[in-house]
Amino acid sequence: MGDRILKKGQGWRLGWDTQAMTYPGLIGGEDWAIELNAAEFADFCRLFEQLATTMNQMAEELMAEERIACEAESEWLWLEVEGFPHAYSLRVIFNQGRRCEGNWPAEVVEELYQEMQKLKTF
Repeated sequence: MGDRILKKGQGWRLGWDTQAMTYPGLIGGEDWAIELNAAEFADFCRLFEQLATTMNQMAEELMAEERIACEAESEWLWLEVEGFPHAYSLRVIFNQGRRCEGNWPAEVVEELYQEMQKLKTF
């Protein structure tokens, strides 16, 4: 018996289905969603973590009104954060197969990040 987890909030969705063979992961926004294979989902979580850590570290380096953009890439996908260290948008583009993309506005990224942290324990 497998577990199926779907978390959602205002402007974001995140899921994992242990029974799904090809695409067990899911990411989404207000009106879009993309199913991910296990490697894509793992890279999404890893790169999102890396960028969130970078933005947190940059808070000490930048003046309050300074905006920044950072990106990270793997074989599977490319992620970019853009904005202020305490409030930034997130964009994802897939490099393999389906060639799709999605984005989340700054006001939902922190909650998405917190839920991703919890979900990674699947």
